[in-house]
Amino acid sequence: MRLALNGILRDAARRLSDRVRKASWAQARHWFRMQGRLRSNEPTQILVCAGMGAVIGALIAGMRELVDLGREFAFNIVGDHTLSTGIGLDMERVLFVPVAGGLLLGLSAVIMRYFGAREIVDPIEANALHGGRMSMRDSTRLVVDTYISNVAGVAVGMEAGYSQAGAAVLSKVGQYFKLRRSDQRIFVATGAAAAIAAAFNAPIAGAFYGYELILGSYAVPALAPVAAAALAGTLMDRAIAHADELFVVQQIFDFNGWVYVLFGLLGVLSAGFSILAMQSVTWVERALRRLPLVPQWLRPAIGGVLVTALAYPIPQVLGSGHGAIQLVFDRDPALTTLVILLIAKLIASALSLGAGYRGGMFSSSLFLGCLFGAVFADIASFVVPSLAPQHAALMMVGMGSVAAAIIGAPLTMVFLVLEGTGNFPMTVGVMVGVIISSTIVRLVFGYSFSTWRFHQRGIGIRGAHDIGWLADLTVARLMRADPKIVQEGMSVREIRAKYPPGTAKRVFVVGKEGVFLGQLDMAAIDEVKEEETLDAKFARDFAVHDDLYLLAYENVRTAITRFEEKEVEALAVLDSSLEKVVVGYMTEHYALRRYNQELERRRSADLGERDLFSISEPPR
Repeated sequence: MRLALNGILRDAARRLSDRVRKASWAQARHWFRMQGRLRSNEPTQILVCAGMGAVIGALIAGMRELVDLGREFAFNIVGDHTLSTGIGLDMERVLFVPVAGGLLLGLSAVIMRYFGAREIVDPIEANALHGGRMSMRDSTRLVVDTYISNVAGVAVGMEAGYSQAGAAVLSKVGQYFKLRRSDQRIFVATGAAAAIAAAFNAPIAGAFYGYELILGSYAVPALAPVAAAALAGTLMDRAIAHADELFVVQQIFDFNGWVYVLFGLLGVLSAGFSILAMQSVTWVERALRRLPLVPQWLRPAIGGVLVTALAYPIPQVLGSGHGAIQLVFDRDPALTTLVILLIAKLIASALSLGAGYRGGMFSSSLFLGCLFGAVFADIASFVVPSLAPQHAALMMVGMGSVAAAIIGAPLTMVFLVLEGTGNFPMTVGVMVGVIISSTIVRLVFGYSFSTWRFHQRGIGIRGAHDIGWLADLTVARLMRADPKIVQEGMSVREIRAKYPPGTAKRVFVVGKEGVFLGQLDMAAIDEVKEEETLDAKFARDFAVHDDLYLLAYENVRTAITRFEEKEVEALAVLDSSLEKVVVGYMTEHYALRRYNQELERRRSADLGERDLFSISEPPR
């Protein structure tokens, strides 16, 4: 009897608990819905971003711990050392771990393709082309691939995985609450900012990473959400992992004015080195593609073999370079050692990324810049011995300049140094090199590493600026659907009867089933004077520009480009390139006006104006 009564009470308590939990969740969802699903409610968005930033901070702390444990197990690291220091490694494992990681990565790619996996959309591409919409499943796949690559020890970092995870989480939150396109893009930037801030223990740098690289602007509505998430992510990571700074420099910096000229020179040289680093990845990728009888899935393993050949004599090329940066600051290696390590690390990074390992160049670019600055400092000190005390300063300028040029986020690198050193004169020095290097790369090369990779894939974007809306502004939506048409067999007399001189500027000639044959040359029609010619000449005889037309699915930017290239004022609109049936026409004047109106609306939205611009205006 007592057992039965206890069972009844437990069942009742469980049902009550379930009801309370469901009611609480329902109330929370109802509250958010009452808030307009986060739409047009900026304070609520800031609170949600801050809360999710803390969640992402915890996620990054866990991911970093898993990476450290995986590397310790894979390379049997002894003592309190990191992989990139090259200290305490089991060198026998260096011979096979990168290769094994490459094989695992290649086989997983084959399996994913078998199950129809899609191309992974990263945060920059999502914000530029897809309105901030990302797939959690695809993002998880990238995080796993990045983890495998990092545990394998090749010269890549986890930052791509971190930012992908953070951005995907906030993207899903935004999709759940059906945010506007502009707010959805801000949420993606918020997630990436929180992840990078937690990864580098640098909230300001993380926030500017979101502004510069993921959002592509410093829009007023984005300032608070992104900054709040970056701060929350950093604080949560500090509470869980007690993370240290990327590097620690105890020196107090104080410069004479002429030293800034040296910083500027280093910035110029860093720009050239950065372009070389980005191009080298492409060179490796092309070389591996040209290898005969080598399937794509085997390329990472080949890259692993080559990285191993470098890592066995120079183990510091392994990993992203976090620990090695501090090692270079502390030990100040000789110039010969620095040059060898710089070249080896550059080659290892190119081999790793070019072979198909997943990861980014964020940390690797910092280490490469640190080495480049150290080489420059040693050479400068040899020429001018009084520059020896500025050795660490030149290393930091090199680190910031190279990383800013490769990553494409100059202010992020400036604030990363500021948060690492707390020294304002040093930050100003880094800013000099960063501005020069990033400007030269932008003007000469035109890409950061991320956008360069997009370019290699045939995706024409140069940043996270939203150009995806162009897909919605199609020719079909902007064209006039009442084109003036004549059949190819109509005589000049019939054409004049239908369209008397001066009444029609744009008439299109069609054949059987409405197939486009060209635009009617009305000037030539009007010039016909002979009476016998009026019935002897037909519309097909006066059709011109049969290859000049627009397709209904093309966007307005394509239309504007076509008008400029062909130097015409109006074009026929066809349903497809196969059927070629005329469904309307578009004028250059209207296309330009609608495009500029949409651009102005989006600029206003970036400045905080929330009103929607109607695109239902009939074409003119």
